[in-house]
Amino acid sequence: MDLTTLTHTELSDRLEGLRKEHARLKERGLRLDLTRGKPSAEQLELSEPLLSLPGGGDHSAEDGTDCRNYGGLKGLAELRATFAGLLQVPVEQLVALGNSSLELMYESVVDAVLFGLPGAPGPWQREGRTAMLCPVPGYDRHFALCEKLGIDMIPVPMTESGPDMDEVERLVADERVKGIWCVPKYSNPTGATYAPETVRRLAAMETAAPDFRVFWDNAYAVHQLQGDREPVADILGLCAEYGNADRVFVFGSTSKITAAGSGVAFFGSSPANVTWLLGHLSKRTIGPDKINQLRHARFLPDAEAVHAHMERHAELLRPKFELVDAVLEKRLGDTGIASWTRPQGGYFVSLDVLDGCASRVVQLAKDAGVALTPAGATFPYGKDPRDRNIRIAPSYPRLEELGDALEGLALCAELAAVEKLLAG
Repeated sequence: MDLTTLTHTELSDRLEGLRKEHARLKERGLRLDLTRGKPSAEQLELSEPLLSLPGGGDHSAEDGTDCRNYGGLKGLAELRATFAGLLQVPVEQLVALGNSSLELMYESVVDAVLFGLPGAPGPWQREGRTAMLCPVPGYDRHFALCEKLGIDMIPVPMTESGPDMDEVERLVADERVKGIWCVPKYSNPTGATYAPETVRRLAAMETAAPDFRVFWDNAYAVHQLQGDREPVADILGLCAEYGNADRVFVFGSTSKITAAGSGVAFFGSSPANVTWLLGHLSKRTIGPDKINQLRHARFLPDAEAVHAHMERHAELLRPKFELVDAVLEKRLGDTGIASWTRPQGGYFVSLDVLDGCASRVVQLAKDAGVALTPAGATFPYGKDPRDRNIRIAPSYPRLEELGDALEGLALCAELAAVEKLLAG
């Protein structure tokens, strides 16, 4: 039933029925959560062997390093070798550090603000207001980082092949624009994977700022759900090919591969950028947790072991993503008030409801015991100009709980839409 074609009387009748259904939902006293893309307990149990590795008396890396001691700021070579190909960074240009890639992004931006980047005229803070481009809908923690540090954010529309590159190329002609956030594979939250031409244009484009950086957050590099493994063009190699070797910072981690809070994060870039980052890191740490890196190297000895492990994750996640699509299709498929993504990988589904309704949907869901990511979270400053986008994170709940949460979400989306349509 296409709600947008109903008469005022038909909408009024529909509203009465939806409100009764919503009241019954509230009476159930649900406490369901679709807010963040956390691995489920079943996923975390896949990495349970990590807790017994490397084992007592077994603490030496392949090069003989005693992992119990200080040093080794660049991280264990064998672990970097496992992830070098997966992140498309040469081993010698890849650094393995602590448990959070977000921490490395923060470190990189703070160091740029305070000290400047290779090829920069000076620290960002001396140049007045600076800005970063933010593909939208996008990752709220990227936006929170910029807001915390006083960096202006300029939204750029996302397409199925990545950010709108015509708009990106227009905006980087402004020397205030110092970078762009990118989640190139199974992007958060739309699930889009950047097309080869998008990656080439990011590497080749002329920028007014000589220290412009692409912050390449490859968080879902190996997070395939179905179909063939989707390749992403090698942006580090392309940047070097086009004479912009220092342009890209590559980030990755094992956070949604092994133990989400106890993983290993990676930074990759040109030799000059790696030297720059290690120079700053050396002032605040003598080295990473090499015991944790060693256990990861033993658990995931090569790229094929990573892919095999991630297929086990996919087996747990696939039914949840299929359920999202099935419930939304059943409840909203022919209503004319919603559209959503069907990602091949990653952790999220992006739902667009009727313009002006996302905030109302989130509130109605909250009233019924279903917690959703705040409306606007996928836009800078938490402001979605069309108030329509909602990020769905299906990974954490049990399948039966997920079904209840999705039914509630779909009901609230329809209720909010009918209210809006009746209001004119």
